[in-house]
Amino acid sequence: MLFDRCKGAFKQTRSWNRAKDLANGILLCMGRSTVTGWLVGCGLQFKDWSANYKLFSQNRIDNEAIFSVIRQEVVVKNGNQDENIYAHMDDTLIRKTGKKVSGAKWMRDPLGPPFQTNLVWGQRFLQLSLTRYNNKDGVLESKSIPVDFVHCPLPIKPKKGSDEKAIVEFKEQQKKMKLSKIGLERINHLRENLNNDGCHNKQLVVSVDGSYTNSEVLKNKKKNITIIGRIRKDAKLSQIPELNSIGRKKTYGDDLPTPEQIRQSNQYEWQEVEAWACGKKHTFNVKILRNIRWRKSGAQNLQLVIIRPVAYRLSKTSKLNYRDPIYLICTDPELMIEKLLQAYLWRWGIEVNFKEQKTFLGCGQAQVRTEHSCQNVPAFHTAIYSLLMLASSGENLTELPRPKWYKKEKQSAPTTGDIINQFKAATWAENMSIEYDNFVNLEHVQRSRKNSPNPSLSAVLYCRN
Repeated sequence: MLFDRCKGAFKQTRSWNRAKDLANGILLCMGRSTVTGWLVGCGLQFKDWSANYKLFSQNRIDNEAIFSVIRQEVVVKNGNQDENIYAHMDDTLIRKTGKKVSGAKWMRDPLGPPFQTNLVWGQRFLQLSLTRYNNKDGVLESKSIPVDFVHCPLPIKPKKGSDEKAIVEFKEQQKKMKLSKIGLERINHLRENLNNDGCHNKQLVVSVDGSYTNSEVLKNKKKNITIIGRIRKDAKLSQIPELNSIGRKKTYGDDLPTPEQIRQSNQYEWQEVEAWACGKKHTFNVKILRNIRWRKSGAQNLQLVIIRPVAYRLSKTSKLNYRDPIYLICTDPELMIEKLLQAYLWRWGIEVNFKEQKTFLGCGQAQVRTEHSCQNVPAFHTAIYSLLMLASSGENLTELPRPKWYKKEKQSAPTTGDIINQFKAATWAENMSIEYDNFVNLEHVQRSRKNSPNPSLSAVLYCRN
């Protein structure tokens, strides 16, 4: 069991046993995913709950040690399929209601309409995920596994009329607590951990969005780190300067057209590149410019990739629609375009992680407000999600037959909701002394009948949040 390998994250065995019960409670919880909900899920509602809260509030759990086990397992399962390790980084907002929750602030709502900026009360977190992939029989299966989840609180703004010293300290804290600066620290920290794991010879390729494609990240990243990020369509790019024996050495050469001008120009040819997305192979049209420079990255040679919008139809009879083009910068000018494009397409996996963590497992619903608890509870929640994804990958699970309203075609891989439901059904069947395999076989027979012999049992084992 993967959680058994995380015993080193706890100073005492009893703390590890409590965390193990809470891990099962997270997956078995029926209502809101709070700490008391976890206790009810694992049958501890009639025992003292204070020690379970102290597990988080008094730092009796080392979430980084748990993520180390997850990180090492992902690298081992990927094996030597590629000389690179692919990661993605992004931040997310967890909504809160309590006004005394540590780190909670009024922040811009990312789900608000583009014509109106809405504000919501919540916390911000930063996550790093590694891609667990397997190329088998010409089919590329991939899943993003979170390996880091940190709380990024905003500094407290001094009240009106505060002295100059307080204002200066606030501005210094603002610089230190910028998301781009924290993101740089977490990327460099991940690189150090991979080196300690014996992966010195593997390049870490990190895909980010435009908010992290800036001078803070590009200029200060460590060796063996490649950044792939989006840039503006009107970014000012330059050629590599010519070597001059007289005068000061130049960092930037002649100006190049903007990415949008390059996309519209016939001087640069489109190339066809194949990559996996949405369960099948697609052909993308791209333009590539290697060995260019950008003032945000300093004296680094970069690679510009422009991806033409992919056509799609809302229905079989509707007209063709197009999305916006994508402009990417890569800090490794020699990285193969097939790997670069695939790495960026895998970045969508971290968005899937955020949705599943919040919806299926209820990450962020725990009603805690102290500083340590606000960091440890969501991180532990995310670690359990990662362990579940790792434990289910590549395993032949005894699946419950899908309800009749689902499509008859068998899916290539079970969804996260199916995995959680199978865990619940198998655990409850064992606790109720029911033969799980016999129940599954009986449900297969009931698909062709009108009456169910035990509707209450089916309701329990098929129950979802």
